[in-house]
Amino acid sequence: MASQQARIHEVEDDPLAAIDYCYEQGWTDGLPVVPPDVARVEAMLLFEGRPPETVLAAHPATGFECTVHAAAVNAVMAGCKPEYFPVVVAAFEAMNEPDFNFHGSTASTGGSAPLLVVSGPVIDDIGMNADVNLFGPGNRANATIGRAVRLILMNVFRMIPGVSDKSTQGNPGKFSFCIAERARGNPWPLLVEELDYPMGVSSVTVFAGGGFCNVENHGGNTPEMVLGSIADAMANYGCITLGQSVVVLSPEHVRVVASTGWSKQQVREFLFNRAARTVEGMRSVGKYRQREFDKQHADGASPLVEADKMHRGLSPDDILVVMGGGDAGGHSCFIPSWSRGRSSIMQSKPIGVCIDCD
Repeated sequence: MASQQARIHEVEDDPLAAIDYCYEQGWTDGLPVVPPDVARVEAMLLFEGRPPETVLAAHPATGFECTVHAAAVNAVMAGCKPEYFPVVVAAFEAMNEPDFNFHGSTASTGGSAPLLVVSGPVIDDIGMNADVNLFGPGNRANATIGRAVRLILMNVFRMIPGVSDKSTQGNPGKFSFCIAERARGNPWPLLVEELDYPMGVSSVTVFAGGGFCNVENHGGNTPEMVLGSIADAMANYGCITLGQSVVVLSPEHVRVVASTGWSKQQVREFLFNRAARTVEGMRSVGKYRQREFDKQHADGASPLVEADKMHRGLSPDDILVVMGGGDAGGHSCFIPSWSRGRSSIMQSKPIGVCIDCD
């Protein structure tokens, strides 16, 4: 007991010792964290109007619950500024919806990471990056919001790599997987508008995503050329399932596609129609499952579904399309869903506003 008290005094007097202490307690993702002192946690809580003991999300398999206070502590450790906290809160409210399948998506061998797609005015308000190096390092808001999600999964819900998180190989998104939808130069309605939230409201959509797949096409000069290459990536045998998809189109590709008047819905329909494999081909690699085929061809299925093909998803609405990235470069990306089927469905929530601060 005396040695523990001595260690606490050492931590209080030395910031580097405090960081080491966080390592000793197993509170990190392998990188240093910001020690969660009381003042920083209280500043974070000012951006959430509910009592600190309010439960944001519960893990059905373990019974663990994440309170507002626990989320704030981990947001501090991740390096978040207080004004980022409403995005973290909304993300966990989205993941708490039953269709997201909180336990399966965080524990299975599939290696998914919660991808956060933020849309609306909060992006500029808190300085998120929707532009160059969208998925990469360099922006504090993107990086630390995504990292806060991971720390909460580890520290609150005890999804520990190699223990309860059984991901076969994992993916870098497990450190941080958070992007902003680009509004500048975007010819289409933003995601938050498609979700029918009121003007001025922002949203976060959470998707249990697999690994990032870059799609390069610098030569395509028609919608069919550009989108054809993306659909081919979506339909590769290694990725194709009935699960949902996220497609982030670069501004260069959007300019090609939208220049002829294509709407976002037309993009989704084209991608869904082309992102398909024959039943024979699916059988040849051992990925054909009759019950999945029957599900896709059940009553009410999309009119684009052919009788002898498996498509990625059940309908065009299973493909989330947003614009993001820098102006230059023919690079878009496709992010597949977690699981062999439809074990997790993406969820969206509005992002709250600060009610206790100037």
